[in-house]
Amino acid sequence: MIKIDRLEAFVYRAPAEPPVQTSFGLMRDRPAVLVRVTDTDGAQGWGEIWCNFPTVGAEHRARLALAYGAPLLTSRPWAHPGQAFAHLTDKLAVLALQTGEAGPLQQMVAGLDVAMWDLHARRENRPLWQMLGGERAAPVQLYASGINPTDPQVLAAAKRDEGYRAFKLKVGFGLQRDLANLQAMRQALGPAAVLMADANQAWDMETACAAGERLAAFDLLWLEEPLRADQPPQCWSELARRQPVRLAGGENLAGLAQFDAFLAQAGMAVIQPDLGKWGGFTGCAEVARRAVQAGRWYCPHWLGAGIGLMASMHLKTAIGGPGYVEVDANPNPLRELLAMPAWTLSEGSVTLGAQPGLGVVPDLAGAERYRIDLPTSGLA
Repeated sequence: MIKIDRLEAFVYRAPAEPPVQTSFGLMRDRPAVLVRVTDTDGAQGWGEIWCNFPTVGAEHRARLALAYGAPLLTSRPWAHPGQAFAHLTDKLAVLALQTGEAGPLQQMVAGLDVAMWDLHARRENRPLWQMLGGERAAPVQLYASGINPTDPQVLAAAKRDEGYRAFKLKVGFGLQRDLANLQAMRQALGPAAVLMADANQAWDMETACAAGERLAAFDLLWLEEPLRADQPPQCWSELARRQPVRLAGGENLAGLAQFDAFLAQAGMAVIQPDLGKWGGFTGCAEVARRAVQAGRWYCPHWLGAGIGLMASMHLKTAIGGPGYVEVDANPNPLRELLAMPAWTLSEGSVTLGAQPGLGVVPDLAGAERYRIDLPTSGLA
């Protein structure tokens, strides 16, 4: 049994230099919310809550964790992390309706779930990929993500020199600019480089069809979120029929019912749940298994700090199958400082070790200059 003694939340914010550009807005800083659970025996586990938007979202999610997650998590013993996930999800359902904040509450529960699994695996002295059913730590392919539309070939070439072999460009900034950027990247990286494009929900159906037809000339591995995430699966199936590029999405879906609806249709070929947005390990592991069983690629989404990235690597290692793990190409000191020791990239892949749990812990002292103090009033 796991009996949680306390939950702590840590908020960090580092400058984004340069800002991260998406089709719907800029990220001028890099936030992170970490949670630490400590059981009555003193064992600890770490999780990370998605918090990129809105700009004040990190502080809000941390306070949600302290105000609502902590009382529920410390209220009783847990036989398994999945039991805690189900209990918190159930108990917060009415609050999500009352406040209209289903997303932030789901994200808070997801981060706590990652921390509970990390604690559970550390108590068992086993790596998380193994606790999640992985038989061995085979190499996992990575791709350099979040490449901005301003001189993208420069950053892409730098990431190639670091050892990356796959690269994803932000698109949705006008078709001519998107095409010119892909042309520049292909020329800089050569014909063997794997290229993807991410539109971040920028287009309607007709625009997406036209874009897919034109972007296909650059031999893209996939086109990500060309449509809004609230479009039904049938729209994705139509788009898949009307243009030639493989479609990817899922970072903005939540709940097994939504994922099952997309798995039942042919449109979304690459499934990309974000374990810091919904589900943690408990929910996303089940989505990933169902995706692989349905013949889809499971490629976890992540664009945050180091704990969530390492968690994504463990989940992909456990599930296996074709696909990639996303690694933000942009500078972010919180990616390295909040998950130590650093992992090693070799020819586009990483192989996890056998250290217990996530195998990493934050360098709290090194990250202290980026930490944001949380007011404690109203959290009792």
